[in-house]
Amino acid sequence: MALNFANNNSLSAITTLPASISGGGMTLISEQTASGSATIDFTSGIDSTYDEYVFKFIDIHPATADQDFTFQVDTGTNTSYNQTMTTTFFRAFHSEDNANESLGYDANRDQAQATGFQQLINDIGTDNDHSGCGTLTLFSPSSSTFVKHFIFNGIGYYKNSSTLAARNTLVAGYVNTTTALTRVRFKMSSGNIDSGVIKLYGVS
Repeated sequence: MALNFANNNSLSAITTLPASISGGGMTLISEQTASGSATIDFTSGIDSTYDEYVFKFIDIHPATADQDFTFQVDTGTNTSYNQTMTTTFFRAFHSEDNANESLGYDANRDQAQATGFQQLINDIGTDNDHSGCGTLTLFSPSSSTFVKHFIFNGIGYYKNSSTLAARNTLVAGYVNTTTALTRVRFKMSSGNIDSGVIKLYGVS
């Protein structure tokens, strides 16, 4: 295998890359900012242009305390957002007072051929400094052959009763349809999304 080199004196001086280095770029498709929003819907931009789509969640803040940030998808121009999913939910937890920590699978938050909204970040607090962030990757949503896989990795300021903690959640699964997905909806399990930014990227 031949080696390719960028023959510049420093990284700042590099103006071109070898022809074999390409791909992997992220293109911003759209961005939405929540403001007391019942839902945030992406109804365009998800098509066969890219094989991989990435959602970035920045400081998602609920209007109602201890709620879960969730998502569902749909096909065509449908707006039911009730596609069948099979999912997994794994989390790591550590409290501010160092009194509680845990690592494990959470069977109460997964789905087995169910049509509900899938939890991504759970029990986000509503204090001014509470929020959740993360990344959701959707693979080949326009495939007419395969089911649609997704992976989420996120972190939330967990608040439940008097417990304050960091909770990292890892969620994965598939939407059990071979019909192209065209739209995605995000919402809290109850109440509005008070604030936050969601960005949609296509990955080449």
